[in-house]
Amino acid sequence: MNLRALAPAVLLLAACAAHRIPGTEITDSEDNRAVYAVVQGYSEALARKDAAGLLALASPDYFDNAGTADPADDMDYARLERTLPADLGKLESLRVEVQVRNIIVEKDSALVELWSDGWYRIQTPQGVVPRRDQDLHRMRLVRRDGAWKITAGM
Repeated sequence: MNLRALAPAVLLLAACAAHRIPGTEITDSEDNRAVYAVVQGYSEALARKDAAGLLALASPDYFDNAGTADPADDMDYARLERTLPADLGKLESLRVEVQVRNIIVEKDSALVELWSDGWYRIQTPQGVVPRRDQDLHRMRLVRRDGAWKITAGM
């Protein structure tokens, strides 16, 4: 088989292939990049234990039921604002890695599938306890006034 004859076909296929956000399998589009940037901001603010930075990424209508039917663990923006600084203050030696697995944008809402891997020490009534948490979870975002904000899944 003549390799010169295949070259134009290979170049055509490469040109038609979907472009990806660097380092991911996420299709590179304006919306996906904007959502990805918010998730990266979330990851960076979390690593800094920056409650104000995290709250700036949250929508005023933030609400998360923690995946349970028990309203005692529901988190709205007011509760997030009230509890986040103290919760982050209990963490020591925090190291977290967040990988975006998938982004689905439909008009002004987005669903992000995340894999997070975190190592930290947390202050408990029994003393400081080392922990490692790995989690596959979803984060929801909404676009308001041109900006993407997190509505659930922090």
